[in-house]
This record gives sequence, structure tokens and C-alpha cells, in this order.
Amino acid sequence: MDFATALIVGLVTLVMIILLAVAAQRLLDVRFGVLRTFVAALLAFGLSQPILEPILATIGPVDLGQPPPAAALGLLLLVVMCVVLIPMALLVLAEALVPPGSLPGPLELVRSVRGRVSRGRRYSQITRIAIRHGLGPYLRGRGERLEDHPGKLRLARSLRQALDDGGVTFVKLGQVLSTRRDLLPAEFVEELGRLQDQVAPAPWEQIEPVLAAELGRPVDEAFAAFDRTPLAAASIGQVHAARLHSGQSVVVKVQRPGIGSTVARDLDIVRRLAATLESRTRWGRSLGLRDLAEGFAAAIREELDFRVEAANMAAVAASSGGTVTYPAPITAMCSERVLVMQRLSGRPVTAADATQGPRLARDLLDCLLRQILVEGVFHADPHPGNLMLLDDGTLGLLDFGSVGRLDASVRSALQRFLLAMNRQDPLGVTDALLEVVPRPEDIDEPALERALGQFMARHLAPGMDSVQLFTDLFKIVSVYGLSIPPEVAAVFRALATLEGTLVRLSPGFNLIGEAREFAGRYLAEQVTPDTIGESIGQELAALLPMLRRLPRRVERIASAAEHGRFGMNVRLLADDRDRRYITGLLHQVLLTVLGGTAGVMAVILLGSDGGVEVLPSTTLIHLIGYNLLVISAILGLRVLALIFRRPRDAGERAAGR
Repeated sequence: MDFATALIVGLVTLVMIILLAVAAQRLLDVRFGVLRTFVAALLAFGLSQPILEPILATIGPVDLGQPPPAAALGLLLLVVMCVVLIPMALLVLAEALVPPGSLPGPLELVRSVRGRVSRGRRYSQITRIAIRHGLGPYLRGRGERLEDHPGKLRLARSLRQALDDGGVTFVKLGQVLSTRRDLLPAEFVEELGRLQDQVAPAPWEQIEPVLAAELGRPVDEAFAAFDRTPLAAASIGQVHAARLHSGQSVVVKVQRPGIGSTVARDLDIVRRLAATLESRTRWGRSLGLRDLAEGFAAAIREELDFRVEAANMAAVAASSGGTVTYPAPITAMCSERVLVMQRLSGRPVTAADATQGPRLARDLLDCLLRQILVEGVFHADPHPGNLMLLDDGTLGLLDFGSVGRLDASVRSALQRFLLAMNRQDPLGVTDALLEVVPRPEDIDEPALERALGQFMARHLAPGMDSVQLFTDLFKIVSVYGLSIPPEVAAVFRALATLEGTLVRLSPGFNLIGEAREFAGRYLAEQVTPDTIGESIGQELAALLPMLRRLPRRVERIASAAEHGRFGMNVRLLADDRDRRYITGLLHQVLLTVLGGTAGVMAVILLGSDGGVEVLPSTTLIHLIGYNLLVISAILGLRVLALIFRRPRDAGERAAGR
């Protein structure tokens, strides 16, 4: 065969493969990838001869010189349908076994292999740390249940040491878990609360390139003065003192080099471990580890972006009441890895004397409650390290990497919760709590109301200590299976942290009394003639258009009823999406019925005797039966392709919405 003939044969073969691919995809009525469809057609072209030979052998020898007209037409139709049936079957089989997107591309495969190797090394390191601290059985879900206090203390200490050895991400995870009294026993909360992320500062040779890259110029040009020795260093970043060319003293927070990739890898491991533990262990399912890991990952990613912290700082400062001072960010110099902010002059809040403590504690409580209940933007980590006693005797609040936000409905429910607590109204507290958290279907509301009543009787009586207040409230939430949303958990975490800070500022501080006093003041602020008049005016303005139309509508309804013309129209399937769904379902049912009918008819015809013999050992009835059998297979494959593809299409549409 010369080159020209080979080229022509190749082009004809390519055209036939393309036609075969187009025909298979049109008959299945499902869009497949070009590569997948072409490969299926190529395989079908190569397999057509060995597959068709035994089929045609059962029909008998064919005299291609002078075939009867009916035999030629029937045989041609049968061969064409069988050839098209092969790529259709391959595409449906591939759709069922290897759905689109389940196999990575070449570049993705290389990245995946590299990621797996990196994760494997980190997994090995984490496993060795866990085993060294005696946590190996718990990772496999075979750890013993510890009911005694000493055993819990030992396990909590081992967990804290393992997290401390795991690095920045696991230290942060332990710090977050130490605030979830609704999930962990008190022994774990207390032990994990000892985790600190204070580390040795990174050398200036590593910090300077980060500053220069983020600021877009050398450090000496951006600042009039810059102290190379950091004021403090943590696992994510470190803080330096500096002075702008305007003479303003500022603090510069710089992210450690390479911390982003390290945290991203560890977060991926945390998510995978959480998913594994939730699927394999009972305690993992009870804690909802998968959701906890996702919330933690989102919080850490925000903490790694200093632009988020600058925005948080501005949002909290805009909602401040004036009793607490916040550093203002220098927005023009803030970036993802560098945060420049005003420097507050003062000393640690723990240096406050006994005469200042009660006033500072009261100001801090009032500030945080107002942020939570009124403004909806609040500092979520008010521990003593984030507070300063300024030179003018007021409080300064630092570190806005963790800020919570509440919408109006949650704020309103929390307001009702606090006001009902102030009245010691168990019914009102129960209703407000069930508005704050998702309501379980099988909750015993009377029992929950009694538990909250006993809780208030125990903690809200005069002279009672507030140390166990949040611990007991979290126990009630856990016992009755209430799932706290992340934004509400941030509120409880902030209040629990605030409780310890207030005790440090003013030992014996009456948290309950001050909170009830705030509730009384807030209620008084809300219930004034001006606010009542404003609320009534807003409601009337919203109702006025409806009130204007109401008399005419009532008159039309009454007139229609009087004359016997009153009726109701209901439009079924008015939504186009519902109509498309029903239409698609009917199409599948119809195709299934047609395919099944064709298959039954084919079996009947192939099993019958007699008829005109159009081919040796093959009658016209048998030839028609063979064609109906192939048609039945084509219709069945079309239904299967729609079934296999529809769940993913529905998921993609839902994700798009």
C-alpha cells in the first residue's frame, strides 16, 4: 500500500470514527467529554469486527453478490446499529465506573502524587507523635472509655502534649477546642487551655524579604525607623515597633515565611483525620468532627490573611461605645502578610491595681455585651494577653484575628435570652434558646424548660458564684442534643474567655449581677417613647400598601361569594424547573417502556418458527427480531446514561445555586 492510499484509508477511518462518536452521543442524549467519546468510538471501531463476526455467524452465510432486498436492508441496519451500540455501551460503562472528574489529568496527577508524598511524611510524623504520647489506640477508635477523673486528666495531658509537638496548626486547634465546653469534659478544657503559641522569633534575614515584597519597597524607605528586634513572636507572625515618616508610632505584624504552605498542608490533614475519626469512632460522630474541622480551617485561613484582621479591626472600632480603645489600621500599608496599625501606649492589663480592676472589668463586660447584642460585630478572643491598660487608665483591645458576626435575627434571640434570664423566666429562656440553636425534632421541651429553670435557680440567686455558669449551660446544651451554630459558639467562646479575664481583672467580680444590670439598661434604652414611636411608624409604613388594597380585595371576595362566583385557582407545576423535572422523568419512563417492549417483541420473534427465509437459516421474522433486540439495548443504554448522569447534574445545579 502506497502512501496516498494509506492516507486516504486513514482519513476515511478517522471520519468513520468521528461519525460513530457523534452518533453514539446523540443517541445517548448526554454530553460527554470529547476525549472520552473519541476513545470510546476508537475502541468500538477496533472491536467491531471481532464482536460482529460471531453475531453474523449465527445468522448464517451471506451471499454479498446477490442478497435479497429485504435481507440487504435488514442486515445493513443490524450491522450499523451493532457498531453504534458498542461505543454507547462503552460510554455508559465508563460513566458508571469512572465518572467524569474522578480521574485527574496529567498535571493534577503529578501534583496529587507530590501532595500524597508530602502528606505521607507528615502523617508519619503525626502518628509517631501520637504514639509517643499514648494516643495510638484512640486514633484507631479502640481507646478505653475513661470515667474516672485521674484517667481523664492523664488523657487530656497526653493530648495537650501531642498537639504542642504537632506545630502551629495543632496548637491552634487545641486552643479552639479549649473554648468548646459544650463538646469536651472540663478536664480537657482546662488542660488544653494551657497551650501557648509563643515561639522563638524568626531571624531578621527571613522577615525583611517578606516586608519588602509586601510593601513594594525597602523597609528603610517605608518607615522612618524600624526596630529589628520583635516585641513579641507567635507561631503565625511576629510584631515589630516602627515609626512612620509622619512621626506616628506604629506596630508592624509580619507573617512568618512559608507558614502558609505549612498550615495548608496541616489543615488538609486535620480535615482528613476528622473525616476518618467521624466515620470510624463513636466519639468522633458524637462531636461532629467533620464540621468542627471545616469551621476551624475557615478560621485559620482568615487568620492567615492580615487584610481580614484589618477589616475586622475597623468593623469593631466602628461599633465601639467609647470605653475601650482599638488600634486603627494603616490601611494603605496593610496586605495579606503585613499588618501596620497604630501603637497604643500602655502596659499589660494584669498590672492594674485593685482600685482599677472593678471599673475595667465593668467597662470590658459592657463593651463586649454591646458588641454582641447591639452591633453584631464582636471580639471573639478577649483573653488578658489581648488587653492593655493604657496610659489614660482605659482599656485597649488588641489582636482582631478572631472576630464574630451575628445577623439581626440571632441578635434578637440573644437579647430575648438575656432579658428572660434577667426575669428568671424559664419559658422565655427556653423559647429564646431554641431560636438561637437549630430545634431538634425529638426534643423534650418541658424537660429542657425544667433544666433551665434549675440552672437559673442555681446560678442567678444573690451571692452565687459564676465560675460554673457557662460549664453548666454547656452541659444542658449537650445533654439535650442541641447543635450550636458556629457563630453562636463564637459568642459562648468569647463569653467563657471573658469570664476568666474578668476574674483576673477583679477577683470576686459579680458577672451575673453586672450582666443583669446591662440587660435592664438595654431594655430601658429600647423601651422609650421615641423608640416605641419609631417602631410603630416603621411597622405602619410597611403595612400601609397592604392596608390600602385590603378593602377592595375584601369587597371583591364578598361580591363574588354573594353571586355564587367565588372560586379558587391553583396552578400546578407553575415553576419551569418542576415542569422540566416531570418531563425528564416521563421521558425516562417512556424510554424504559419502549425498550422493554422492543426487547419482549424481539424475544417473541426470535423464538417463533416459520416465515420467509431471507438468508440461509435466517427468516425475515428472525432478522426483525435481531434488529428489535439491538433497538431495545440502545434505548436501555440511553436510560442508564441519564440515570448515571442525573445525580451529578443535580448536585452541580444545587452547588451553583
